[in-house]
Amino acid sequence: MKETVKRILVINCGSSSLKYEVYKMPERFSLGRGLVERIGEQIGKISQNGNGNKYELETRIADHNEAMLLMVNAMTDKKKGFLEDIDEIDGIGHRVVHGGEQYSESVVIDDKVIKAVEDNIHLAPLHNPPNLIGIRAAEKVFGDKKQVGVFDTAFHQTLPPSAYLYGLPREYYDKHKIRRYGFHGTSHRFVANEAMRFLKRSADNTNAISCHLGNGASITAIFHGKSIDTSMGFTPLEGLVMGTRCGDIDPAIVIYLAENLGLSVKEISNTLNKKSGLLGLSGISNDLRDIEKAAEEGNQLAQEALEVYAHSIRKYIGAYTANIVKVDVLIFTGGIGQYGVKMRERICHRLENIGIVMDYQRNAEVGAVEGVISTDYSPTTIAVIPTNEELQIAIDTYDLLFTI
Repeated sequence: MKETVKRILVINCGSSSLKYEVYKMPERFSLGRGLVERIGEQIGKISQNGNGNKYELETRIADHNEAMLLMVNAMTDKKKGFLEDIDEIDGIGHRVVHGGEQYSESVVIDDKVIKAVEDNIHLAPLHNPPNLIGIRAAEKVFGDKKQVGVFDTAFHQTLPPSAYLYGLPREYYDKHKIRRYGFHGTSHRFVANEAMRFLKRSADNTNAISCHLGNGASITAIFHGKSIDTSMGFTPLEGLVMGTRCGDIDPAIVIYLAENLGLSVKEISNTLNKKSGLLGLSGISNDLRDIEKAAEEGNQLAQEALEVYAHSIRKYIGAYTANIVKVDVLIFTGGIGQYGVKMRERICHRLENIGIVMDYQRNAEVGAVEGVISTDYSPTTIAVIPTNEELQIAIDTYDLLFTI
C-alpha cells in the first residue's frame, strides 16, 4: 500500500493522568504533546507544547472523559493549539501495559482485545484499568476512528520456557499463568531497532543487551531481534534495584516481614514497591542526581546505594552475556541510562573481562545524545540510544492502520 501522510494521536492513560502526543506519519514528526494530570482531584492541570506555543489551564477534571475533552480543546485551540480540527486525527495508538499471553505484537482494538485487557487486570491492577478507561474515553470523543493497542509485554512473548517459567509447581503456570512477562517492551524494541539503524547493522546477525534505566528499570537480552530474557518478571517489581522498588530479594524476606514484624500484605507491597530501591537504601531520594550529589559530599549511605544499583545491573549483564554467548551491542537508555554519565561508568567498570570496554572520555563527551561510548577495540559496542515509546506507538499504529 502506498504511504500517505497521516496524523496519529498517541495516548498513555494513568490512574490520574493522561499523556498525549500527535505525530505526523510517516515523517515521524511530532506536532505537539501534552499532559493532563491530577484527574479526579480538587484542581487538575493540563499543559501542552506544540507549534512553538505553550498551553496551560488549571481546573477541576472529574474523570478521564473530561480529560479527553480538555485534550481536544487544547490541541485545537485557535491561538495555542497545533490542529485546525479534531478530524485531522487519522488513528489513535494506546499504551497498554499487560496483554498477557494473548498478544505478541500490537493490534487493532476490537471487542476481543478489550476483553483480553480486562482479563489481564489481575496481572496489572494499577495499569490496565486506566488503559481501558483511555480506550473507552477515546471512543466517546473520536467515534469510529480506529484505535491500536501497543502492549508493554508483547516484545517479551518470544521468551523461551526456560526464561519465563519459575521454579514453582507447574499448576501455578498452567492454571493461573504465573510466569515471567517482562515490561518496558516498547522501549526495548524501539532502542534495539534504533541501534541497528545507527550502527548500520542487521538484527538478523546481531545480539544486544538493552538497559532501560530510570525510576523503573529493566534489562533485556535480544537475540537476532527477539527478546529471549528480561529482568522484570510476573510484575515490574522483579529484577534490578530501581528508584523505589527493591528488585530481586530472597522470597522468604516477605514471610519474615509478615511473621516477625507483623506487616500486612498491603504494607509489605507498599514497602517493596514504594519505599525500597535507591530511596530505601540511601534514605535520601529516588532521584539519582540527589544521591550522586550526597555521595560526592561523603554520605556513605548514598555511596553504598549507588554501588548496589550498579552491582545489580552488572550482574544481569554478565548473566545475559553467558546466555547470548556473543554480545555485539550494549545499549543504555531511559532517564538514567541516557543522562547518567557517571552511573554508566560505574556499571561498565569491571566488565572489560567479558569484552565490554568503555572509553570514559567518549562517555563524557557523548553525554545524553545518541552515540558510541566504547573503545575502538572493544569486542562489544556500547551505545547510548535515547528511547521514544510514544514514537514507537505511533509507528505501530500507522503501520497497522495504513500500510498493511
